[in-house]
Amino acid sequence: MEHSTLLLLIIGLIAGLIGGLAGIGGGLIIVPLLVLLVGMNQHQAQGTSLATLLLPLSFLAVINYNKAGYINWKYVLILSLTFMVGSYFGGEIALRLNQKTLKRIFALIMAIGAIKMMWDSFK
Repeated sequence: MEHSTLLLLIIGLIAGLIGGLAGIGGGLIIVPLLVLLVGMNQHQAQGTSLATLLLPLSFLAVINYNKAGYINWKYVLILSLTFMVGSYFGGEIALRLNQKTLKRIFALIMAIGAIKMMWDSFK
């Protein structure tokens, strides 16, 4: 098996496991690993991650959460529709930014999320 194929299999498995476990977007796992391990630039990694989301990736995890009664379908509809609009404009903006700025924005968003979650865990 080709080295990059093996890396992609591992990245996909890790992103799926963490996504199903913690409910986070696969992009928080996929994008950094594509940059660090596969050698993609930030634009390529983000585009590849977004394209991955076109498939019904979390379908099986959703079945489990739905069976347990943990999905608000009204919210899903609202979030999905607004996510589509936001992702279109976010993609337009990202493509106009240089690699360095895009990486800084991505890292800042991850850091803020991590700090907030850590802070909340001590309450």
